[in-house]
This record gives sequence, structure tokens and C-alpha cells, in this order.
Amino acid sequence: MSTELGNAVTEVPTVRHSALRSSLGLIVAKAAQTGAGFAFWIIAAHATSVREVGLTTAAVSAVMICTQLAVLGAGSAVIVSVGRGESPARVLDAAFAIVGIAGTVLALGYLVLQSVVAPDTAVTSVLFWLTFLVAAVTGTLVIVLDQALVALGRGASATLRYALGGGVSLGAAALVAWLAHGASADVLMACWTLGSTVTCVVGAVQLRRLVGYRPRPSLRSARGRPLLALGIPHQLLTLTERAPGLVLPLLLAHMVAPEAAAYWYPAWMVAWAAYTAPTLMGIVQFSEGVRDPARLVSTTMASLRWSLAIGGLAAAVLALFAHPLLSLLGERYADSSAGALQWLAAGLVPYAVLQAYNAVCRVRGHSVEAIVVGVMLGVALCASALSAAERGASAMALTWLVVLSIGAAAVGVRLVAVLRRVAREAR
Repeated sequence: MSTELGNAVTEVPTVRHSALRSSLGLIVAKAAQTGAGFAFWIIAAHATSVREVGLTTAAVSAVMICTQLAVLGAGSAVIVSVGRGESPARVLDAAFAIVGIAGTVLALGYLVLQSVVAPDTAVTSVLFWLTFLVAAVTGTLVIVLDQALVALGRGASATLRYALGGGVSLGAAALVAWLAHGASADVLMACWTLGSTVTCVVGAVQLRRLVGYRPRPSLRSARGRPLLALGIPHQLLTLTERAPGLVLPLLLAHMVAPEAAAYWYPAWMVAWAAYTAPTLMGIVQFSEGVRDPARLVSTTMASLRWSLAIGGLAAAVLALFAHPLLSLLGERYADSSAGALQWLAAGLVPYAVLQAYNAVCRVRGHSVEAIVVGVMLGVALCASALSAAERGASAMALTWLVVLSIGAAAVGVRLVAVLRRVAREAR
């Protein structure tokens, strides 16, 4: 009881920014993160072998999978709970406790599983295990921080924390490359983890300044169970969006070759810079839809327009400069991955439609429908890309684009039908 009272006292009013400002701030933040991440892989590509880069990209993908699983929908639940007027402090106490434990358990589980299932490509040093664990936990906490600040109307605050985190990670990698050529995967992973940790710490400081929140993680069932019940369906839907892109590098590294993952991942990572726009617009669309369901149609259309405008511009730039961008990693990467980046950039339009559909399903309570669609689409994306792996990254990306476009066409028809129904209900 005292904990709840303490949190209530420390909460202070916060000024909400507009949905557009929050969205644009998030996009700028993710652009900074992606830019720093791309620079990180440029340094890594010149600092060590293709195999070590491939093992590191597989590890980073595994961390991201763990974070998406461990968050358990806590971020989405925070958006809904805060949007309904609940105390941010009490909600965040439960959310941070849940995801902290889940991130630790999943990270350890993955490390053990990898050592047993794929010992030939597993990195087993103490440094790797420690940095992988820290990266998974801090990465999960950052997801909740991002969505909590979106719920508070301060999504633009992400720019500072991602810029600082990316800069620290990049600086650490540059130092390693300068001191010794041929860095191992565990050292590169440590550099990447350092940036994630800084991002998490800066986010916690920002949250305290905005609402006076001091973390007091609590697993009280009275708060945790409703949060999980509310959040897990949303997180299952998020997993269907993110899992295909995260799982594929792992499958390539362990089923085809680490080199295949090394050539695929840079193209996917750079293309994600464009995909970030519809992803983040979808989060804000969801948050605004919860706060004001009556404006769901106008919010969705505005979100889709901005997704296509900002993401489309980024995709066009990436497609035009694909070879020069990837040549920064080395000519082998450019020759193997430039075509893949161009095909993936073209996937921005269908991906934007998919994000708008998923956001509407979240607001309307159609999560089961969207999850089923997402699972089917995700399996098809990974299976089609793997089937083309022997023909190179460009062939994989082309099959990915075809499958994604077919899926987006189907959900686009459904999205129009749902929005028409919402418009009729509003009359």
C-alpha cells in the first residue's frame, strides 16, 4: 500500500504533444538508431570476417526475438491503461517487473537451447552470455519505455535516448576496430549491448522527469494479472509483425550458412529504416484510437498517409542508393545485397497497409483475426525466402515482396470494410 501511495505522490502532470509531433519524433529517433546501427555494421564488416559478422547478426536477431517475446504485451497494456486514466506509476511498476523477469528467463533459455541444438555455430564465451542477457533485458525494458512515453504523449523524447545509445555503441565498435582487427562475435556483441544499456538508462531518466516516476517493480497479482490479460493478445499480434524479419537471419545462419545471414541482414536492416515509419505511425494510431475511438477512421487515414509519405520517401532513397550504401560495408556485401535492398524497399507500401490494418484490429478488439492472418503471412514469408536462399539475397527479397504484397492486398480489402462499418456506427 505504501508503495502505491509513494508513487501517487511523485506523479506530476505532463504536457501531451500532438499525435503528429509524437509520431515524427519517434520516426526521427528510429532513424537515428538505424543510422547508428548501419554505421556499427560498417565498422564490424571492416573489423572482422564475414563469418563473425554473420554470427553477430544472428545473435542480435535472437536478442530482438527474446525482447518481443518477453515484453508480453506490457507496452500495449500500458498504452490502454494510461489511455483509460489509470495511474502510470502503478501500471509501470507491474510492467517493468514482468518484462524484467521474462527477459532474463527467455535469454537464458535461448542460450542453453542454442548450445544444445547448434553447437557448431554457438558462441559460448562468458562475455557473450553476459552481454546477451543484458541486451535482452534492457531491450525489453526499452520497448515498454517507448510505449509508455507514447501513451503520455511524449513519443518525441525517443530521439535523445536512441541518439545517445547508438552513438555509444558506434564509438565502442570503432574503438575495438582500431585496437585489433579480427574482433570476435562476443566482443562485437558487447559493443552493441553497451548502446542498448545506455538507451534504457536515458529512457528511465526521461520518464522520471516527465511524471516523477521512480521504478518500484512489483509482481502483485492484483496489478500483474490484468496487465498480462490485456497485453498478451496485443503482443502476439506484434510478434506476427516482427518475427519473420527476426527469425530469418537465425534460420539462415544455422540452416544455410552464417555468410548467408551476413549478406541478408544488412539489406533487411537498412530497409527497416523505411519500414519504421508505418510501424511507429501504427503505434500512435493505436494510442490515439484508444483515447478517442470516434475518430478512428480519420486517425487511420492520416496515419496511412504519413506512413506512405515519410516511409515512401525513405524507401525511394534507399532503392536509388542501394549499391553505394551497402558498398560501405565492402564490395562483397554490395554485390550480394544491393538487389535485395531494392526489392525490400518496394515492400514499404504493402507493409504500411498491414500496419494500418493491425492498428485498427487492436482498437476494435479484433486481435484474434489479425493474429491468425499474421501467423499465416509470417510462415509464408519465411518459407518462401528460405526456398530461394540458394539463389542469393536478391531472390529471397523478391519472393518476400511477392508474398507480402499478396497478404497486404487481402487485408486491405478487410480494412476498408471495417472502416466503413466504423463510419456507419459513428453516424
